[in-house]
Amino acid sequence: MSFLDLFSSHADLYASARPRYPETLFAFIASQSPAQDRVWDCGTGNGQAAVSLSKHFKQVFATDPSEEQIAHAARAANIDYSVQPAEATTLPGRSMDAVCVAQALHWFRFDAFFAEVSRVAAPGALFAAWGYTWFRVADDFDAAFRDFVFDVIAPYWAPQNKLLWDGYVDVPMPFARVQVPAFSIEATWNLHQLLAYVNTWSAARRCMAERGVEFLQSAERKLQPLWGPSGETRLVTMPLHVLAGRVD
Repeated sequence: MSFLDLFSSHADLYASARPRYPETLFAFIASQSPAQDRVWDCGTGNGQAAVSLSKHFKQVFATDPSEEQIAHAARAANIDYSVQPAEATTLPGRSMDAVCVAQALHWFRFDAFFAEVSRVAAPGALFAAWGYTWFRVADDFDAAFRDFVFDVIAPYWAPQNKLLWDGYVDVPMPFARVQVPAFSIEATWNLHQLLAYVNTWSAARRCMAERGVEFLQSAERKLQPLWGPSGETRLVTMPLHVLAGRVD
């Protein structure tokens, strides 16, 4: 396989456990696009962003190199899914009013990808890439989570993740930057739902493949007293890093 595939083996879990992006983000993207006819959702994964974009654009072209991810992607009548790499697609030239990348830009080969964006983007199209990193619950819980989970899986992260952790500041985007308001994900989860999300992390999957699932089960037992009664829900917040530019 020619791309770094860390998610196909658990595409169904990825689709069910990943948090949802704020709808205000997609309204902003549509408002900043020269038209709302066609948008390319690149690295669509489970199709979460594609479905939200389908409410603001007439046609969504959603691509991903993983057949498993596309097979589990959410559907809508105006979404055209296809298995294609980010760096070379069959999309027509100068056709897209916006190009979006949700939680995937750090996996791409930048020179080839941005050349492809320039090829398919309509004049004045908006490019927007975003991702989230660490969540916030409460200071005591966050500190314990860092000890019992973050520190355990730290050696298992792929180096590309650092680009996201640093807020995409080192991504060589060749387009004029567009100022973006602050966006964040807010989810109301119980502890089991939070750990199901953690179970989709590439580093967590690698750690469990090597060490077994016991570490996450042990972490749940240690974290439960700080969380509260079993089944209790709490607000989980994840700020978004957004990189946006105008394709000239």
